[in-house]
Amino acid sequence: MMKRFSLLLLTLPFAAQANTLYKCEGADGRMTYTNQKGNAKNCEVIAQDKPVSTFNAPAARPRQATPGDFPRVNGEQQKARDTDRRAILEQELANEQRNLDTAKKTLAEQEGLVLPEERIAGGGIQGGKREARIQSFRDKLQLHERNIESIRREIGNLK
Repeated sequence: MMKRFSLLLLTLPFAAQANTLYKCEGADGRMTYTNQKGNAKNCEVIAQDKPVSTFNAPAARPRQATPGDFPRVNGEQQKARDTDRRAILEQELANEQRNLDTAKKTLAEQEGLVLPEERIAGGGIQGGKREARIQSFRDKLQLHERNIESIRREIGNLK
């Protein structure tokens, strides 16, 4: 048991040294980064692991009840607000649906169109230039699809 303890004490300085990073300049002027200083001269410690600090978590604050003078909304007023919200969301959904239809139409037109700068000698088409131009129209289409999905999800969350 005593031998193990002695061995552990002897290896402790090496364990601390293994977590240290040195920047050493060799005799030929080259910089070397190492975790073993050895016999090198002109070494500078650039990183050293430090022990992990521990702390106690702050005490949880008790929840406070809603103050008595906090404004309250009665059922009828809340129902009117919910109805207004639903109407606004349905209007936004209709607008996004129109924008989606327009984006689909524009994309179809752009896919059928080949600009002169997209043509190569011999009458062929440079697919990369054309795809890059059309990608922005695809992005707009996808944006409107995501917006419609989000609005529908919002409407589904209403009471």
